Amino acid sequence: MGSPRFAVPSLEALVAAGRKVVVVVTQPDRPRGRRGHPQPTPVKEAALRYGLPVWQPTRVGDPGFVAALKELEPDAVVVVAYGQILPRELLDLPRYGCINVHASLLPKYRGAAPIHRAIMNGETETGVTTMYMDEGMDTGDIIFQATLPIEEEDNAGTVHDRLAALGAGVLLDTLAAVEAGTAPRVPQVHALASYAPPLTRADERIDWRRPARAIYNHVRGMDPWPGAYTVYEGRTWKVWRVRPEPGSGGRPGEILEAAPERGIRVQAGDGTVVITDLQPAGGRRLRVAEFLRGYRVRVGTILGDEG
Repeated sequence: MGSPRFAVPSLEALVAAGRKVVVVVTQPDRPRGRRGHPQPTPVKEAALRYGLPVWQPTRVGDPGFVAALKELEPDAVVVVAYGQILPRELLDLPRYGCINVHASLLPKYRGAAPIHRAIMNGETETGVTTMYMDEGMDTGDIIFQATLPIEEEDNAGTVHDRLAALGAGVLLDTLAAVEAGTAPRVPQVHALASYAPPLTRADERIDWRRPARAIYNHVRGMDPWPGAYTVYEGRTWKVWRVRPEPGSGGRPGEILEAAPERGIRVQAGDGTVVITDLQPAGGRRLRVAEFLRGYRVRVGTILGDEG
């Protein structure tokens, strides 16, 4: 059971390892793109390439779906970023339980956006956890964990791809241990839990009152999706890449310099931030030198000021 691109390496690993995948369950096709045509999930696309049957229930708790799954008598249900909460009846169905691959070192960053939140918070390490699922949100007993460093130049996209590959390998080790009866079952220390709620539009907006380093982490945590943004004279800029530097000279959000060879320097709450890649509303992502050839940027303007 999975839906986004993060889950595809796990499905591919199961097939490559010779595991019998009796059915793939994923979210229904949904409108995407400018034309709004229904598009399959990445997991559905992968499943069809392998000739695997695909089920797409609107509600995973629907009695008809649960009954159909029960008829298959699955040994295990593997869940990787599926996108729906599984009811108790489904959790109790497989012989070895429902096993989840989560993109954090639980109990840290429970929830929907663990990769983004870890980078935004300046973490230098993350990882994957396999666990036995229960009715809570990422609260089940831990089976295995594997760590992954977050490098200085990483963004959400690069960490996502490495974690997806890491999770696929840990999943195979987990299934082998569960099948052999040697899998550990380590209860989480709930008092140490932190949360990674879904990203909102408010999360995307750059707060120039924050320290330069925090803004740097925020921007790379939003790259390549959904993108951090700010407002210049009523127009939205997507900000894709910045670097933090020492210095001061204005109010938070004030443009101190706009030079093609150096970038757009902005005052932060502590230090300055140099924007090097950005995207104007309705335009494409540009290096700052190219951007400044086509757009006039006034020094002294306060970014984020919509008044």
